[in-house]
Amino acid sequence: MAIEHSELMAELSSLNCRTNFTIKKITEYMLPELKEPIYLHGADKDCQLVIRPAYEVFLADLSELEGVKHKEGYFHNNEMTRFPKRVQKSLNGIHYGLAFKFSDKEAVKRFINRLISIINGG
Repeated sequence: MAIEHSELMAELSSLNCRTNFTIKKITEYMLPELKEPIYLHGADKDCQLVIRPAYEVFLADLSELEGVKHKEGYFHNNEMTRFPKRVQKSLNGIHYGLAFKFSDKEAVKRFINRLISIINGG
């Protein structure tokens, strides 16, 4: 069973992730004490966290965490303005990243802590 949107938001807050804005179904967060954006997309039971595509080299490491599931392919959304663009259907390109779903709050905590560790070179 997947974690709900409100639970995911509460867990990100408890982990000291800062909210910058919400537009449509996208909320931008910054990881604690880092200038690294992540995006929360969705509502109710259909939600996911999206990270920069640069972390694709750590995909296996992040996906093997208990309760964490990578959604195949890239997730695209124009509101993820801090992420790079990729030309797909439009000539201008669209912002994209790697999307993950979680089974529970502990899985979110493991994921965020591992991501911070990766960013800090650990």
